[in-house]
Order: sequence, then structure tokens, then C-alpha cells
Amino acid sequence: MYRGREGQWAFLLHRLSGLAILAYLLIHVISISLFVFGEDPYMTVHRLYGWWPFSIGLIFVTAGVVYHSLNGLRIIIMDFTGTGVAYQRQMWYGVLGLSAVVMVYVAVVVLGRIFSGAPS
Repeated sequence: MYRGREGQWAFLLHRLSGLAILAYLLIHVISISLFVFGEDPYMTVHRLYGWWPFSIGLIFVTAGVVYHSLNGLRIIIMDFTGTGVAYQRQMWYGVLGLSAVVMVYVAVVVLGRIFSGAPS
């Protein structure tokens, strides 16, 4: 299952998406905790989140969360059913497909906001 095929890529993407979610969570906690220092530092940082690079990052964060959660469900199915391992490759392609659909939808919405000038 892990000889350079789908299982290895699923494992690698699951770990990388988990680390990306952790990094996002740490940045989120730090930015929210700036409120302890007053409204000015808090608002200074949060105004940055309206910039387009952060909006592009939102697309990838959403894709990472969706992939990580769906792949986690795939892993649960493989662990708790006797037939899950036999279909792990097809389930992984399903996870990739659903993640891509969600990422495209979020990209359309976010890029529409960027190009229309609406706040993110």
C-alpha cells in the first residue's frame, strides 16, 4: 500500500495538511490574543487579513481542512471495516475529487471578492 503509490501520497498529503492546519491555528490564536494589548494592535494585524495574499491563503487553508477531514474519514473506514483496505485507492481518488470541487468553489467565491473589491 505504501510503495510510491496512492497510499504513500495520501499519507504525505495528510501529514502536510495537518501541519498546515496547525500553523494556521497558531497564527489565528496569536492574532486573536493581540486584543490583550488593546484594540489598535489587534486591528492593525486584522486589517492585513483583507489583503489579497491572505485571501489566496484562505483558499488553500480551506482545501487543506477539507482534504484532511475527508482523508481522516477514509482512514477510519479502512481501520474499522474489513473491506476498507481493498477500496482505499478508489476512496483516495474520491477524497481528492471532493477536495478539488470544494477548492474550486471556494476559489471562485474568494477570487470574485478580490476582483470585485468587496471585503473578504
